[in-house]
Amino acid sequence: MPSPVLAGLPWCYAFRMLARLLGVVAALALTAPALSLAVAPRAVILSTTTSTQDSGLLDVLVPMFEKRSGYTVKPIAVGTGQALALAARGEADVVLAHAPGLEKKYVAEGRLLNRRLVMYNDFVLVGPPEDPAKIRGTKKAADAMRAIASSRSRFVSRGDNSGTHLLEQSLWKSAGVDPGDGWYIEAGQGMGPTLTLADDRRAYTLTDRGTYLAFRNRIRLPVLLEGDKPLLNIYAVLEVNPANGPRVNTAGGKAFADFMLAPETQAVVRTYGVEKHGQPLFVPIAGLKEEDVGGKE
Repeated sequence: MPSPVLAGLPWCYAFRMLARLLGVVAALALTAPALSLAVAPRAVILSTTTSTQDSGLLDVLVPMFEKRSGYTVKPIAVGTGQALALAARGEADVVLAHAPGLEKKYVAEGRLLNRRLVMYNDFVLVGPPEDPAKIRGTKKAADAMRAIASSRSRFVSRGDNSGTHLLEQSLWKSAGVDPGDGWYIEAGQGMGPTLTLADDRRAYTLTDRGTYLAFRNRIRLPVLLEGDKPLLNIYAVLEVNPANGPRVNTAGGKAFADFMLAPETQAVVRTYGVEKHGQPLFVPIAGLKEEDVGGKE
């Protein structure tokens, strides 16, 4: 049956009108997928340190951000050195890390942008209860490291170019020690597995407090040294220069970075861990400068 719209028209006009209608339909069909892609937010690739994952903090913050922003987050939890390198190569959209010196180096090179402080906790030295190196009561981390080396007590290092590993190396240097000779064990893994290995080997290790508290009930390693100024552990969020690669999601990365500093997020950070561990795992410090950090804000 002929269309009521075309009925009564000369066949040539009817044919032209039908062709135009079909052309419009075809154009809409071709552009619909592109339009849907333009509207749907792209995934945000977050490169971050293993401590944010091992502590459980990401399990709380990522769903919170996804619900509020519409983005999907794909976290890559590795050592801080690797996390920063991924972003510098354009393989991540935003970085949450804890190696201030290395972060500043990438910012100075222009590969990472807008470094902002998010939170901090601290590092602690843990070890076997019998404390063969007798470091309990020592005030300076470098002195404790020197005692561990002198007694040839086993020490498990992350050995992964993470922020924790970089700090450990600086402590050995301050102590005038070149670790090795059988008592020094490199795990090449994240903080959680390193703690587990140290517990298995009855060894000392350096850990961030957040991961230690999350693993405390699984290991038998008490805190033997804490509170020394070099053990301050500051986390910062950095955006990625879009020139690093064609796939950098600049808008998504900035959205996540801004989210980490938002008052609602900082309030979650302030209380995270209290219910389970009896104390917060991190202290929020959005808006502060490094020289102002460390007073249990």
